[in-house]
Amino acid sequence: MEFPLLVRDLRVTGPSGRVLLSVGSLDIPAGSVIGVRGPSGAGKSTLLYALGGLLPATGSVRWGDVELLEMPVAHRTAFRAANIGMIFQDFLLFEELGSAENAGLAAMFAPRQRRAAVREAAADTLHHLGLTPGTRSVASFSGGERQRVGVARALAADAAILLADEPTASLHREAADALIDDLVGMARDKTRTLIAVSHDLHLLDRMDRVLWIEDGILQDSVHDAA
Repeated sequence: MEFPLLVRDLRVTGPSGRVLLSVGSLDIPAGSVIGVRGPSGAGKSTLLYALGGLLPATGSVRWGDVELLEMPVAHRTAFRAANIGMIFQDFLLFEELGSAENAGLAAMFAPRQRRAAVREAAADTLHHLGLTPGTRSVASFSGGERQRVGVARALAADAAILLADEPTASLHREAADALIDDLVGMARDKTRTLIAVSHDLHLLDRMDRVLWIEDGILQDSVHDAA
């Protein structure tokens, strides 16, 4: 299933009332590969989390026919589990579990008949990214290893939408370039939408379009990735 994105009058406000993010209008066709740039603290991650329905927000975030912000929390969670793969900058792994268990978490939310396929996809992706599933918990993993587990978790459920927050930040250049090839290739081959927040120019150079955020405002202009 394809999910074009339409955003209108999106606002995220902090506890003090300060506007953390303001997006007047954003249209992204299904299957687009989009980068998001801007200074540190500008609101890039806030945008990503709002698009995934992970933050309280006002306005409209519509994926296809689904108005995300109007859905009850439980329905929003179910939509995200079925359709959105998220790659978090701070990994958000379960420390006591191994790489395969963390990468295969989506199987818990999948229909019973798909659970084995999700776990198999997670193991295959781990292997492709250079990690061998084993009994060692991720508590002992390096930052780069944790990042790869997070990527495998996002890819395992074959989601139509991928939201990635600095996906190459903890990887050395060779591993980062391999991951970029995987993410972009997978998005283009299967008409998935990829939206990636990044400072990595190697990644941004591969995008169809690069958005710019500053002071919480999505700028009208589109900055060249170079």
